[in-house]
Amino acid sequence: MISKQSRFYDLLRLFKKNKMAVMGFVIIAVMIAVAIFAPLIATQVPYEQNLANRFQSPSSQHFFGTDNFGRDIFSNVVYGARISLFIGFLATILSVIFGTVIGAVAGFFGGGVDNVLMRLVDIILSIPSLILAIAISTVLGTGIRNLILAVSLSGITNYARIVRASVLSVKEQEYVEAAKIGGASNFRLIFRHILPNCLGPIIVQATLGVGTSILQAASLSFIGLGVQPPTPEWGGMLSQGRSYIQDYPHMTIFPGLAIALTIFSLNLFGDGLRDALDATQRG
Repeated sequence: MISKQSRFYDLLRLFKKNKMAVMGFVIIAVMIAVAIFAPLIATQVPYEQNLANRFQSPSSQHFFGTDNFGRDIFSNVVYGARISLFIGFLATILSVIFGTVIGAVAGFFGGGVDNVLMRLVDIILSIPSLILAIAISTVLGTGIRNLILAVSLSGITNYARIVRASVLSVKEQEYVEAAKIGGASNFRLIFRHILPNCLGPIIVQATLGVGTSILQAASLSFIGLGVQPPTPEWGGMLSQGRSYIQDYPHMTIFPGLAIALTIFSLNLFGDGLRDALDATQRG
């Protein structure tokens, strides 16, 4: 029997062979470090306005230039990483938790419970996730907390379907039947014996889901339903700069690049992790 430690080292070895996935991981690690150490990296106070320095082009004093209020765009992008990554990761965690519970209950109990839960999931899936997030955000109102709720609620269904499919496969295994005969409760069967063996697909989907959450949050902020100024957030910065895009494109280029680079690296990391997990399981 292959030990968990051996599987982990096999996974790490296979992942390291994928240079693009490693690059994605490094970029994400750098982004997280930038978010954590934003006060040390930012060259200016992000909220500080200086109308005398409006629309400055990128220079040694202002690496990414300044916006229409004279604020340093580099500092706002750096501090915006905190907000965007926080929203992306927390919204994904909430989606995973609720989606896992729904999918696990549906897959484990089956029958009428499965039919009711999955039909509700299918109904929600028929609505594009961004449209659903917009509707939820419209009802809840603006702000970071409501934005996280809107993004997380719109992403639950994906995890519910993935977990249900995994549970349906795992619950028929012999060790689950043995635990059931041994008198294990349904709660213990689900959370002790079944879900730990479904983590691979969940982790991969969550890694890719963080990028989706960041993009949805930026989209909501762009149309005024997310984080409100002057709080620095990449989508909000794009929205503020769109009126000046022809004359001062640097106002939108740099926050746009931050969003694109983050999502691109998360997709590289998630794809590499999925390939490594698939190869490990086949082995």
